[in-house]
Amino acid sequence: MKLTKQEKSWVLYDVGNSAFIMLATALIPVYFKSLAEPGSSVVVAWGYAETVASLLLALLMPVLGSLADLKGNKKKFFIGTVGTGAIALAALGIPSAALAFLVVYVIASIMLNGSIVFYDAFLVDATEESRYDEVSSQGYAWGYIGSCIPFILSLIVVLGGPSVGIPMDVGMKVAFLITAVWWVLFSIPLIKNVHQTHYKERAEHLLRDTFAGLWRTLKRIWKDKRLRLFMLAFFCYIDGVHTIIKMSTSYGTDLGIDSTQLVLALLMTQFVAFPSAIAYGRLSSKFGTKRMLLVAVFAYFCITLFAAFFLREALEFWILAFFVGLFQGGIQALSRSEFGKLIPKEHANEYYGFFDIFGKYAAVMGTFLVSVFTQLTGNSSIGVLSIATLFIIGFVLLWKMPEKA
Repeated sequence: MKLTKQEKSWVLYDVGNSAFIMLATALIPVYFKSLAEPGSSVVVAWGYAETVASLLLALLMPVLGSLADLKGNKKKFFIGTVGTGAIALAALGIPSAALAFLVVYVIASIMLNGSIVFYDAFLVDATEESRYDEVSSQGYAWGYIGSCIPFILSLIVVLGGPSVGIPMDVGMKVAFLITAVWWVLFSIPLIKNVHQTHYKERAEHLLRDTFAGLWRTLKRIWKDKRLRLFMLAFFCYIDGVHTIIKMSTSYGTDLGIDSTQLVLALLMTQFVAFPSAIAYGRLSSKFGTKRMLLVAVFAYFCITLFAAFFLREALEFWILAFFVGLFQGGIQALSRSEFGKLIPKEHANEYYGFFDIFGKYAAVMGTFLVSVFTQLTGNSSIGVLSIATLFIIGFVLLWKMPEKA
């Protein structure tokens, strides 16, 4: 599909922010393990850090999203979160203590995910509704493949550095800087070329009207059966998706899988996800968005069972990474675009703020469950298994969602 200038600019931000997501998934937990106390569980500490970041973001985003819906505000909020997040990301190389590192990481993570909420809401400004599925899928697809460039550069510095006298900690400092610069550069096209065309007019009593508007939005979501069922289903199934993305490397590390194997397998996931995400966008136009989402949710349920019962060696991790790549982009892209079809465009940020609440509170529950069950049982596999039921619930709710309102 030929993309317009605005659509290309919107897609490019996925290339920028995905670099940080890739680094946070693959290398940052490994680096954090080198800062943590010997014998401590990376899964537990990392899970709690992700839980705090997700919880704070879920509480903030509906309010900030409502304010961003006001005329001229969306881009300001977007620039603010990207700028603050990039500074925090670059600063991750400064702390030498595990706790201080986690604090800076939580700030960077909140800013990253906050910017993504505003970015998602820009979809309604960048393209037409009939193109949401395709453009959203293109964003995830190019994000996967584009993020590999700074990630490979980071790998060369971090893994190859010791052979030429560059310690791992210095290599990671360079990797943080590379990723931060990449993130900022690929945000520029959106800032320059995509403009807020759907918005609310400014109110006389800003704070009062903001909270009153949020309450009205909540009531609208609950009264709309299709939107209500979709949000509840999304809350359940995206939990497992986010948890697998955030915890895969730390889970593999706890199982004793070599860090190089983990990183290379996750890099392969990006290459698999590129054509898969594009294919998902096109298949949705033939078979329907809901049907393709059901396929992805069921696939993730199977992936979770595989991780809990069969993942023990590097080979199984490679198999897991391949199948995650097949469905990860599709389930995220179509969830984002389907939601955009169900909401009023002038309230896009406000609605996407609630969309983020459902996604982030699910991530809170998933990472928290994994951490708690791992800590209680001493077995990471039981922690992973605890989230499988959410895919079942999500599948049933999505199945019951009417095709049309």
